[in-house]
Formats: sequence, structure tokens, C-alpha cells
Amino acid sequence: MDILYANQTVMLKEAKQVMKKLISEDPMESLYMVDLIQRLGIEHHFQEDIEAALEKQHFIVSTDPIDFFQSHQLDNVALSFRLLRQGGYSLNADIFERLKKNKVQLREAYGEDVKSLIAVHEAAQLSIGEEDISLEDSGRLCRELLHSWLQSRHHHHHEAQYVAISLQQPLHHNLPRFMDKTILLRNFKPDKESVCFMELAEINSSIVRLMNQHEALQVSKWWKGEAMSKEPTFGGYEALKWYMWPMACFTDPSFSEQRIELTKCISLVYLIDDIFDVYGTLDQLILFTDAVKRWELVGTEQLPEFMKICLRALYKITNDFAEKVYKKQGLNPIDTVKNSWIRLSNAFLEERHWLNSGELPKTEEYLKHAVVSTGVHVVLVHAFFLLHQNITHKSLAIFDDFPNIIYSVAKILRLSDDLEGYKNKNETGFDGSYIECYMREHQEVSAEDAQKHVEELISMEWKRLNRQVVLSTDHQFSSSYTKFCLNAARMVPLMYHYRTNPSLSNLHQYVKSIAKCQ
Repeated sequence: MDILYANQTVMLKEAKQVMKKLISEDPMESLYMVDLIQRLGIEHHFQEDIEAALEKQHFIVSTDPIDFFQSHQLDNVALSFRLLRQGGYSLNADIFERLKKNKVQLREAYGEDVKSLIAVHEAAQLSIGEEDISLEDSGRLCRELLHSWLQSRHHHHHEAQYVAISLQQPLHHNLPRFMDKTILLRNFKPDKESVCFMELAEINSSIVRLMNQHEALQVSKWWKGEAMSKEPTFGGYEALKWYMWPMACFTDPSFSEQRIELTKCISLVYLIDDIFDVYGTLDQLILFTDAVKRWELVGTEQLPEFMKICLRALYKITNDFAEKVYKKQGLNPIDTVKNSWIRLSNAFLEERHWLNSGELPKTEEYLKHAVVSTGVHVVLVHAFFLLHQNITHKSLAIFDDFPNIIYSVAKILRLSDDLEGYKNKNETGFDGSYIECYMREHQEVSAEDAQKHVEELISMEWKRLNRQVVLSTDHQFSSSYTKFCLNAARMVPLMYHYRTNPSLSNLHQYVKSIAKCQ
């Protein structure tokens, strides 16, 4: 590790010199380097450099947007928009109006220009809704042209896989670290300026892997020391499954403690979910939920031992978490984190009532509880306290309600889970998902149309999430926290599509390789 850090220092110095020169002499080329840095997963080393590059490019673009559009190639325009919007800069999407109005000209000029079409498609993923009609229409037209291009090419064409993956899994919706690098870096040719960044990424990858192995070992030891792991009910559970989420979402290597602490919280979400779904009777679950509300074991004598052990673990892990935050921040968040668990238990219990009754709720009622039962709010509340400094009573009050950014991540996860579950469900099984509720409520709708409806809802929620992440003006959340929330949403396609998309299986292969080192 010492050798790796020494090599990293040398290579980082060289890379920063290259970046500084590009920002000064070639702002557009510096943006391509920002794109490369982010795709390589080493942006934590270049925060000030990235900000300087974006600030300079924003000045250039905003001075005369029309002139910038006319004097630059389309892929440069689209990349500038994507990186600036992603960096939180306000940029009017009307610069894409010319593309929208000239569909025939677009086809003639760019029908074979895969690089430009994909650049616009990628930029369109950062749409925030109605204000971005020009951007969305341009993105849709470019996707149509890309599909036409694919249909006229053999699937073995050297760019076919690149185009297909770009359409199926846009960069903004995924974690570059776990995507296929042959696809991810398709347009980056090694040169004397980029070589140091590539080498830095290799060193960073080795450092992060060693850190992940150490953290996974700590998580495994923690789990094996818990009374829950010795219960037959929970004996077969694997701690690495829980660690996978914070490992992927806390991308900065310095967040080691945060990854380990959040894994403990996530483990409880999984365990309690299974207690409600699999192991408990309705009467037991009512008692269990009451014990969560009261935050004490009194009155739980009738519960089986594994449930009482789980409750003890919930109390201890949560109380210990709050105590650590209190020692660092001087403010105890115990009521806030307790309320997140109470809200989750209530949602689990309500869904169990639905299951027992065999009656499906209306879609609005379903989402009200199903978004909560994802457990996303519990995880993101804990992540907030792990990331935020200077916590105040005002920041605690944010979580009295359900913040929009948390709601959007939870809704994306819930609807994606329901969509994938419906596609793979047993033909005779009771699904109880949003799709089933929607089809019961709209009996004239086919299963195919219901699935398209859910895909549209997911797309709409991504736009709301984009608004929260890139255009938030109230600054109630830090950039590190909003990035964590965005990464949590990006985990969804990695979790649900890796079986059908080999380029997305790297996360699971990575976790397996870590497990072998324990």
C-alpha cells in the first residue's frame, strides 16, 4: 500500500500539471479530460481542477450560446451541456432547439455520426422536465437515428455493441466504475496527455480494491460476532451482499468508516424485511412493530427468540450510531433515526395486511407505503449523518417529512423492482406490485401497456431527481450527499439488469473477488 500511495503521488502531480495546462490553453479539450476523469472514477483527486474547467467553459457557453452551438461540433456542444448541467451550472436547453426543428437536416448531417448522436442522447438524460422540451426531443430524435443505424448494421460491427449499450444503459444512470471499460472508454484514444490519467486510475483501482477487501473483512467479522448470525433463521445470510451498496455509493476512498457503518444499517433493512415477508405471522409482526415504536423489549415475551434478537440488534446498532454522531457533531440524532425505523416497520406491516387480505390497494395508496418499504429512506437518513458536518436542529427537521430527493430515489427503486419482478413472476403467483394494482384499477390496460406506464413513471422520477441533484438552490444537502443519493439510484440498473447485460456484471464479479480474499 505504501508503494501504491508513493506512485499515486507522483502520477497525480503529473496529471494535475496536464489538467492545469489544458484549462489554460484548450478549455474544450479540458472538458474531454473531465469526462475521462469521471469515467475512470478518479474525480475525488481533481475536484478543484474540474470546477475550474467547468467555470471557464460555462463563461464561454453562456456569453453567446447560439454562437457556441454554431461554431462547435455537435458532440462538443452536447458534452459541454452534460458536464455543466451535471456540475450544477444553470444552462438553457434551448441551444438544442435547432436540432429539434430540423429533423431531416439532423438525419442528413448526423445519421452516421455515432459519436455526436450518443453525446446528445447522454446529455438528454439530465433533463429536469418541462423546461427541457428541446433537449428531450433532440435526445429522442438521436435515439431514433441510433436505432436505425443499429438496424442497418450487423451486430458484430465494431461499434454496434458500443451503440447498443449506450442506448440501453446511459452513463448518467450507471456507476462507471463497474461498467465495461471497453465500452466506457470507447472514444478515448491513449495519448501523451491522457496516459498519466490512465495510469493514475490503475493505481487508484488497486488502492480501492485493497481498501474494499479490508472493509469487507471487517464487515464479515462484525456479522459473525452478532447474535443474529448464530440464529438458524439468519445463519445463511452474507454480509457482503449488504456491503455492496455502500461500497458502490460511497465512491471516495476516504469514506471507509462510512461504508462500514452504513452496512450495519442496511443489514437490518434486509433482515427486518424478511421477518415481515417470510418468517413472521401477522400477530407476531404487530407485536414486533409495536416494540419498534416503543424502542424497548417489554411486551415481546410472545415473540420467537430470533425476532427478539433482531430487536436487540436494532436498538444497539441504532443507539451506537446516534452516540457516534453525537460525539462528532454535538447533536444527538436518535429521534430522527428511530423515526425512520418506525416509518419502515409501519410500511412493512401495512403491506403484510394487504397480503393477508388478498386485496390490492389503489395505486396511490400502494405507492404511499411501497416507496417507504424499500428502506431507502432509512439508508439515506443514516448516510446524511455520516456525511454532514455541523448538523443543526434545522437539518434534523428536514427528515420530519419525506425529502423529495429521498422520495425520488425510493420511487425509482420501488418501480424498477416491481417492473423486474412482474416480468419474472410465476404465472400463477400473487404479485402485489404496482403493475398488478394498476391493471386492477385500469382493467382495459394490457400488461405490456402497464409496463410501459411504469417505465414512463421511472423516467419522470429521474427528471425530478435530476432537478434535486443538479439544480437545488436551497443548499439543505451537501454535494457529497446528493451524489450519494444519485449513486443509490444508479445502483438500481446494476442490481436488476446485470443478468441480461454482461457489461454490467462487473460489480458482482468484483464482490466475488473480494470474498475470495477473506
